[in-house]
This record gives sequence, structure tokens and C-alpha cells, in this order.
Amino acid sequence: MRQRFREWVEKLFLAPNKPLSPGMFHWQTPPDAPQPHRLHLRIEPDGQGLLILDASTVLHLNQTATEYAYHRILGTPAEEVAQQIAKRYRVSKSQALADYHAFLERLESLLNTPDLDPEIYLGLERYTPYQELLSAPLRLDCALTYRTEDESIRHVAPVDRVRRELVFEEWQQCLQKAWDAGIPHVIFTGGEPTLRPDLIDLIAFVESLGMVSGLLTSGLRLVEKDYLTRILASGLDHVMIVLDPLNEISWEAIRDTLAADLAITVHLTITPDNQNALMGLIERLSRMGVSRISLSATHPQLHSALQSTREYVARSGMHLVWDLPVPYSHLNPVALELSQALESPPQGAGIAWLYVEPDGDVLPYQGASKVLGNLLTDSWDVIWKRAKPH
Repeated sequence: MRQRFREWVEKLFLAPNKPLSPGMFHWQTPPDAPQPHRLHLRIEPDGQGLLILDASTVLHLNQTATEYAYHRILGTPAEEVAQQIAKRYRVSKSQALADYHAFLERLESLLNTPDLDPEIYLGLERYTPYQELLSAPLRLDCALTYRTEDESIRHVAPVDRVRRELVFEEWQQCLQKAWDAGIPHVIFTGGEPTLRPDLIDLIAFVESLGMVSGLLTSGLRLVEKDYLTRILASGLDHVMIVLDPLNEISWEAIRDTLAADLAITVHLTITPDNQNALMGLIERLSRMGVSRISLSATHPQLHSALQSTREYVARSGMHLVWDLPVPYSHLNPVALELSQALESPPQGAGIAWLYVEPDGDVLPYQGASKVLGNLLTDSWDVIWKRAKPH
């Protein structure tokens, strides 16, 4: 009798909130639609989801928002959606219907808003990221090359371990494998990725898959009008420019990219040479219209300068981007924001994102010594099993 009573209680109180089955779901407008749109939804085992808008922005959804997105993709009639949500979450049908319409309005607004951030949290308060196990990473950071424009600084990259660079067709295979695994976001980094003549073709390829694409670059090639035009046409969604404060071409690259239809983040590396000029650099960026800044430092002794600069960025009304890859720095803002030891790998590394070297080797994070496998030659299941904590 007690067992049957417990089963009845579980059925009554738990079953309605059981998450939807995990998986990937897709929708796009008809070919003749005046404004074409694409939606890709990845449902996690815990019921939360990732919704990719037009291969340009990843929305992080709570369980209810995930269910609304699921029904939007399936085309479920609104009345039926309200009825199901009301039953599952014990709210009135009118409230469920109002919430669904509010979700659709917000989604429509985001679809028609230019220059969205590459990742947005919808329906979730700020929380310590990446605590939950994921079915696949949220992002791959792909180092296409370890070559740089300045050969004198090439020693900062682990070139001795990387004997070759994957060719275009091999990168296609790797990126297809990542998309098939449910990874929605890729960032091309290096070295200097614009040294790869096939960079624009790779961006176009991931856009055709439906992935969100980003680029980490010195920006020096972005002052070339033709190159900037072609890279915009390829479908690139966001760019992080590594600022060289003493190089006016670097400032010009930021100016030109801000004028383009592209979300931009500026990365500033704090060094002993520029630590006394940081506030002036931030002010100049703010006057230019930069709203997103990434920070790192070249040495742990610059921790206090990094902390004070972070606080100044916040007071200036600018947004600190703390979880994008940075150029070979051990002092990452992720650790600072989450109060971790500075020598620890960023929280989320190996879980929310993985790092791929130019030869296809997969690392938990940039600079790690552990190799999880090779994205070209190993199966995704093997790589992800080695990455996940046990």
C-alpha cells in the first residue's frame, strides 16, 4: 500500500515536470519568406536548452522556455501549448497562454534585432556557469594556425607539438562532426587566423551548417575594405580584436569593424608597459562606442591592475566578456570573476568549451597538456568521454 501511495504521489507531483527528451530540433521559414529565419534547438537531459537564432546567437533557456521553443519549432497551436503547459506546471491556461505569447514576442524581437551578442541567457538568472553536465560543449575554440604576423612572438604558441595544419577539407570534416554532436558555436583563433587563405570559406561553411561563428584576430586585415566586406558576407557573427595600443592600425580596425554589421569585443592585455595607461585606453574605447571588453594580463603580479581595470570597466557601463578565448594568457578573467585561484584552468574549460589545435588535437582548454583525442581521426564519443569529469 505504501509503495502504491508513493507511486501515486510521484505521478501526481513529479511526472508532469519531467523534462522533454533530449535531442536536436530544427525549423526554418519557407524559401519565399520575406525575412528568412532559422532556429536550431538543443534540449539537454536536464530539460534546459540552447536555441540558435539564424546561426548568429545562442539563447540559453530554462526548462519552461525550452518547452515553448520546442513547440514553436514543431508548430504546435498556441491553445494546445497552453493546455499542455498548464497541466505540466499547474498554472492556469490563460497564464500559460500569456507566457507563451510573451515568449514568442521576445523571440520575434530578438530575431529582428541586429548585432546581438553571440550568447544570451533567457529565462535564467545569473548563476555560476557550467555546473551541470552537458550533452556536448557549448563552443569549440579552433586554432587554425599558430603562425602570427610577428614571428618574434611565435614562441608563445606550442608550435613544437603541432607538426602540421589541417587543410580546408579536413577542417570541414571536423566542423561537421562538431555540429552533428550538437555544438552550436565555433570561434576561429590562432595564432592569427586571417593568415589562413581559407578562413572566409570556413566561416561560410559553418554558417551553412547553422553554427554561430566568431573570430579572434589582431584585426590588421580588417582595415582592408575588400577583406572586411568579404568576411561580413561569409556570415561571421562576432569578432574579438586584440588591441595593440601603440599601433594606430589596430585602432583603425576597431573603428572600421564598429561601423560594420558585426558584434565586436575588444581584448586588452595588461602588461608592465601599459598598466599605468589603462584608464585612458578604456576611455578611448568607450568614446569610440566599444561596449564589450575582454581583459587578461601577462603576469600574476599584474593581478591588482587587472582587478582595478575590471572595476573601472564596470563603472564605465561597459560589459566585461570573461569566457571567450584570449591570446595565450594564463591570467584569464574567468578565474577572476569566479574567485578561483589564478593558476587554475577556467571553470567551464573542458565542459562548456574545448580547444582544437591546428592539427586537430583536442585539449580541455587552451594551453592544457592533456590531449583528449584528435577531432579528425577519433570519434566524437571517445573525445567527449575523455573530457567529461568522472
